[in-house]
Parts: sequence; structure tokens; C-alpha cells
Amino acid sequence: MEQNISNIKRLSNPIAYVFSVCGYVALLFLVIGSVYYATVAVDYQWRWFKVPKYFIYQQAITLYAEGYGEIDTIAANKDKVDILVTTDAGDRTYTVPKDSFNWVEGDMVSPGDVIASYEGGWQPGILAKGLWVTLKISFLSTIFGILLGIIGGVARVSDTPVLKWSAISYVEVIRGSPLLVQIMIFYFVLGTTMNNILVMNGISKLPPEWYGIMALSVFTGAYVVEIVRAGIESIHPGQVEAARSSGMNYFQCMFYIILPQALKTILPPLAGQFINLIKDSSLLGMISVRELTKATREGITTSLQTFELWILCAILYLLMTFTLSMCVQYLERRTATK
Repeated sequence: MEQNISNIKRLSNPIAYVFSVCGYVALLFLVIGSVYYATVAVDYQWRWFKVPKYFIYQQAITLYAEGYGEIDTIAANKDKVDILVTTDAGDRTYTVPKDSFNWVEGDMVSPGDVIASYEGGWQPGILAKGLWVTLKISFLSTIFGILLGIIGGVARVSDTPVLKWSAISYVEVIRGSPLLVQIMIFYFVLGTTMNNILVMNGISKLPPEWYGIMALSVFTGAYVVEIVRAGIESIHPGQVEAARSSGMNYFQCMFYIILPQALKTILPPLAGQFINLIKDSSLLGMISVRELTKATREGITTSLQTFELWILCAILYLLMTFTLSMCVQYLERRTATK
């Protein structure tokens, strides 16, 4: 009904609608033109042609001699060549492509001489690896954050003091302290203790990624608790009474009756919270997690392509958050039709 009213209003004044669209297009061109002018006016040498290697590149392989000696034999092996090098450091056979060397049998070699140089297979670049780490951390933190939020939200509206007060304490403590401080506590305090226990029991240490996931999950879960609580309280109390009178216990009532209806209300704020989660993952670089932002900083350190890589980093974050926003809007439309 609301959509039909909106369409009627738009069609009743088509000239104003056309002017509004033209205004948006003009504003868009103004922004693009301003950005283009800034890129031309700034005293900077743009090197966009070097950007693709940060996503995928062909590995360059160079093999060196390990001591003084000679090329003993060169034998063809299908599409490869086996080069046997005899040196004072020992004998070694190099299997390389046919056109990757300029040696003949009997040539003398010294330490550091290039035996062969060729291009290997394709490898993911540093930004591709950082993007994958960010996606993985964000996905796992979202799942754990939802679970903590739902459990905490149900406990938050409970009449049982131990559940309600525990949920309130969790929310207030986590929301009242900075995320960066929580990440440091999880990594340096909890991480050190847990890793010591694991080593004492002959188990490998957990990588920093997992402590980052724990911190993000706990932080996000505290906000999801309040979102879930607001969604539950938006449902008429009579439905809870009806469900309880039909024989359901408190948790059955919540998970089968109340939460499915509250989902329509809590989806938009959940989307905003998980978009913030993706951006908050950039703080994990402080504990040596090579996510997208840290990978960008490392790329800038080695290449000095400051503008290109930071702009590219921003675009990648925008793509991730925009995709998540579109998925949530799709879920909103699906739940609205049911």
C-alpha cells in the first residue's frame, strides 16, 4: 500500500521528479569531476599499472649455486631439464625449464652464480591475501556475534536474575570500553595464558587471528544483545502469554514464536552492526594479523604507492559493506512477504 502511494505521488508531479533525477546526476558529476581535478592537480606520480600485482602475480624463481664446482651433466626430462651441479658444498640436481639457463656441461660455477631463472606459477598478491583474511575474520565473528547476541538478548528480557543481570553486566562492560583495548586484552592477557596452557599440554599455540575473532565476536555480541532485546520487546506481550498457556516453556516460546517475528524488526540495525564489524577488523593489524588494512600498509612501505593503495583499500571495504547491505535488504524483502 505504501509503495502504491509513493508511486502515485511520484507520477502526480513528473516534472519535479525529472528535475530531482537531473539534480542527482549533476551532483554525481560534480563529485567525480572534483576527484578527477584533485588527482590531476596533486604533485604525485600515479602508477596504477603496478596495482594488479598486489592481487595476483607470477612468481619469479631464481636458483643459485651453493659452492665452487662445475656443471656435471645436463639431461632432458620431458619438458624440463635436470642440471647436476657438483660443488664443494655437495652435489645438487636442479630441475628447470629448457630455456631458463645458459650453461653447458663442464662450465665452472662459483657461490651465488645463477643456475637458472624462470617464472613460476601464479600466486595471490598481498592485497588478495589481506582481503581473504578480512572476509574470513568478519564471517566467523558475525556468526559468533549473532549466537552471543541471541543468547544474551533472550537472557536480557528474562525474569530470572542470574540471566538478566549477567546479560546486563556483559553489555555494559563491553560497550563501555574501547574495542582496541579489548583486542589487546584478548591477545596479550588471555592469549598469553591460553598459549602457555596449550604448550604445557603439547598443543600448538593459537594464531593471533583467533584472538582477534574472539574480541570482535564478544564486542559485536554486546550490541546485538540490545538489538535483539528491542526486537523482542516490540512483539505484543499477549503472544508470550498465549505461547506459555499452550504448554511451551520460556525458551521454546522465544525461539519458535517471538524471535522469528522480531527478525523483521532487527534486520536493519543488525546490518549496520555487521558493516561496522567489517571495518573494525582493521584494528587487528595491531596484533600482527595481516588483514586488508595491514596488508595495504605493508604494500605502501615497499612500493611508496600511497594514494593508489589506500584508494584501492577503501574501494575493497566499500565493496564488502555494500554487498552485505544488499544481502540484508534482500532478506528484508523476503521476510516482509511472509
